Amino acid sequence: MPQMGESIAEGTVSKWLKKVGDKVDRDEPLLEISTDKVDAEIPSPAAGTLTEILAKEGDTVPVNAVVARIAAEGEAAAPSAPAPAPEKKAQPPAPEPPKAAEPAKPAPQAAAPPAPSTQQPEADVTSLDERRRTKSSPLVRKIAAENNVDISQISGTGVSGRVTKNDILDFLQQPKPGAAAEAPARSAPEARAPQPRPQFAEGERVRLEPLTVMRKRIAQHMIESKHTSAHVTTVFEVDFTAIDKLRRHHKDAYADRGVKLTYLPFIVQAVISGLREFPILNASMDENNIIYHREYNIGIAVALDWGLIVPVLKHADELNILGVARAVNDLGDRARAKRLSPDDVQGGTFTITNPGIFGSLFGTPIINQPQVAILGVGGVKKRPVVVETKDGDFIAIRSMCYLALTFDHRLIDGAVADQFMAHLKKQIESGQFTM
Repeated sequence: MPQMGESIAEGTVSKWLKKVGDKVDRDEPLLEISTDKVDAEIPSPAAGTLTEILAKEGDTVPVNAVVARIAAEGEAAAPSAPAPAPEKKAQPPAPEPPKAAEPAKPAPQAAAPPAPSTQQPEADVTSLDERRRTKSSPLVRKIAAENNVDISQISGTGVSGRVTKNDILDFLQQPKPGAAAEAPARSAPEARAPQPRPQFAEGERVRLEPLTVMRKRIAQHMIESKHTSAHVTTVFEVDFTAIDKLRRHHKDAYADRGVKLTYLPFIVQAVISGLREFPILNASMDENNIIYHREYNIGIAVALDWGLIVPVLKHADELNILGVARAVNDLGDRARAKRLSPDDVQGGTFTITNPGIFGSLFGTPIINQPQVAILGVGGVKKRPVVVETKDGDFIAIRSMCYLALTFDHRLIDGAVADQFMAHLKKQIESGQFTM
């Protein structure tokens, strides 16, 4: 069980991705674990054959405990003759030299050296294909299958060469830069894996399933937040037409640099501008003190098929739109691939959640403790609105969005929250951003 952070003493095995007898490559995903901070996909520390699983799914074990055993290539081949005995002795390398030292059989010995050597080149030839295939999420593999794409053709930009969703969407955009560019982005929410459905036995009216570690953690965190903060939500309608034009103008240039440009980076920059003007929203509190934070670490809520997680964009004030877009895409990809570290989800000072991508008009999000405010972003929709000008009023089609700020009324007054939102609205509608 790997050490996932200084404060983490144990982990729960949530899923084995390989079974006993399967061959694994070094750094190939082996199992998934859950800790108090993150769910993570653990790569194999070595190449070989998985010979024994010691921690079953659902078992919670301390850090550094042995959860499985992997036999190296030579050790995996030896047990084929005597099945039980060598399998237990496969772990120490001592039994190997006696077998190799037998000069009595020239023919088998001549065959023995080529066996490892032929396996090695074969692994070299297929390793790139295999790694790219295994180091892609189910969503990426689904998109690839639907579009008849061989993942080995794509150069992955994720951790250890992993092919991310952005990689395959960019690849699909290349043949048809015009039409294909919009389709993947619009179909992304629908491409998510369906929610699991309970399988009822015949005559069964109810079915009990234990909560996952992540779902228990979310439940505890939400209840704690509601019991801690006095939640109040204010909603503003904001005209996104200016940043919609900016996004469309720069979208292709950003795509050429491997970055998908969404509305979120603009919102992040506007939020940071507002936090500078109203630092109390970038604070936290204890029983007797307001704790102001110098850093602007923005949490970005990511909806997963198995729950919700909030990776943190550290020092977001130091990044332009390109830097924010690249960092947000990376955090989202690593969250879905279970590649986040505990440090990636700690230290946030303000959170943004974006339920609008699923069609929500707006919501009233729950504060992410120990923060004192969270911004919910609704869907950006084109609507007819009245536009006021010095020459009079007229009706125009504009890209509109509802932004909902939930704040802790123990610390933040309604007037301050609305002033922050008015600043946010002005910043977004002005279209003045550092690209």
